[in-house]
Amino acid sequence: MLVIISDLHLTDGTSGSTISPGAFQLLGERIADLTIGASQRRDGSYRPIERIDLLLLGDVLDVIRSSRWLTSRVRPWDDPNSPAFFETVSQITGDILRRNEEALGEFRKLAQQGVAIPAATRDGRPADRQLLPIPVHTHYMVGNHDWFFHLPGENYSRLRRQIALHMGLVTNPEKPFPHEAWECNELLQTMRRHKVFARHGDVYDPFNFEGDRDGSSLGDVIVIELLNRFGAQVAQQLADDLPEAVLNGLREIDNIRPLLLVPVWIDGLLERTCPHPATRKQVKKVWDDLADEFLEHPFVQHRDTWCPIDVVDGLQKALKFSRRLSIGWASWIAEWMWRLRGADNASYFQHALSEQDFRNRRAKHIVYGHTHYHETVPLDASFAEGYVLNQAYFNSGTWRRVYEQTRFAPHEQEFIAADALTYLAFFKDDERRGRPYETWTGTLGISPLVGTTLRVDPGLKSDAATQPISTPSVPIRAPHFALPPAHVRAADGAFVR
Repeated sequence: MLVIISDLHLTDGTSGSTISPGAFQLLGERIADLTIGASQRRDGSYRPIERIDLLLLGDVLDVIRSSRWLTSRVRPWDDPNSPAFFETVSQITGDILRRNEEALGEFRKLAQQGVAIPAATRDGRPADRQLLPIPVHTHYMVGNHDWFFHLPGENYSRLRRQIALHMGLVTNPEKPFPHEAWECNELLQTMRRHKVFARHGDVYDPFNFEGDRDGSSLGDVIVIELLNRFGAQVAQQLADDLPEAVLNGLREIDNIRPLLLVPVWIDGLLERTCPHPATRKQVKKVWDDLADEFLEHPFVQHRDTWCPIDVVDGLQKALKFSRRLSIGWASWIAEWMWRLRGADNASYFQHALSEQDFRNRRAKHIVYGHTHYHETVPLDASFAEGYVLNQAYFNSGTWRRVYEQTRFAPHEQEFIAADALTYLAFFKDDERRGRPYETWTGTLGISPLVGTTLRVDPGLKSDAATQPISTPSVPIRAPHFALPPAHVRAADGAFVR
């Protein structure tokens, strides 16, 4: 059995919050349940599986998100071989391990003790009292927030040894933690046994991958020079003038996905929690000033010279309040980001269709992380000589808070938060009675931010007062279910009401 989770984003506590350690206790319990289920065989007998593989699919220890970079002499896009660079990465990593000791202890416990399930009786049934420990092999792949552990060299190997010890990893710390499966033979063979191909997914995000996972990307600059600096400067300049609800909201800024929707989210937050237009304007000016500095940053300007799409111009429209579109700002940002990676929607399933292991039918399951949104998408069903091969794309979601924009009135920039937990489990041979996979996603709603919340925008006029308490009938109007007959169309093609 192979279990995959990703995007834990465990931080050093200097920016943003992480999910409760209790979530990882829940993971241990769910893995135990999955192990018992996987030991049920296709013929109806019970036979404990031999091992459990747990794959952490990137963005586990979040080094990028630390505010320590703001006080450091270096940035992630500087020379990774410099002593100051390694010192900063090492300090942040150590702080992450210490702050999340309780959560990481759950992984270490799985590695040391395994998962105890009932042994099998002679007639293929679970034993009543005898328990059997099933070993857990935990693998670590890197993403765009923990890419530092992919760097070669003795210094980074020493850092990886520290991580492997804290988390009970089987991944060899003497070599760079893999970004691609082929970089670690044991991991590759594990995927092949389960007919899985998995990668973090950052390779399809032009803001977070530029062809070399040993290097920084635009996403790093956005987080450090814009998001982290914005929070610090607002607190320094305007903390006494802002309501508590605004300050609480700004502490959640790193939970917005995608990151380029942050200004949309800020706009909605200020409209509902800050009653003074002048103060709202000051906050937006702080953001726009930092956005200008970001856009003039040499790292950003250099990327504008070789990219066939005008990234800087697009970032100006996406990031700056002074350049915002009058309507459809959030929709334009999302669609622009899709176009940059050659897609027509937010899902990454289109990229899965181009994977070699999908095309040559070596893998039944294509798995990415990165987006923080769990998905299961059917890709193809092949039929040959009585054999059926079903192939599907999965996204492993996240283990952290996620803010999603509301659908009723998108122009009002409203978001609702929930803590999300997702795992994927893949079975081989006759495990789980021959079932190929199981996915689980849990969400825990978040109470509204503490503090007085005001609605200072006019909102939409409600017509609830004129409506009956219950709807006597549901009106079915085209084109919701079907196109109307041709005779109800006007000459210009419009629908006749």
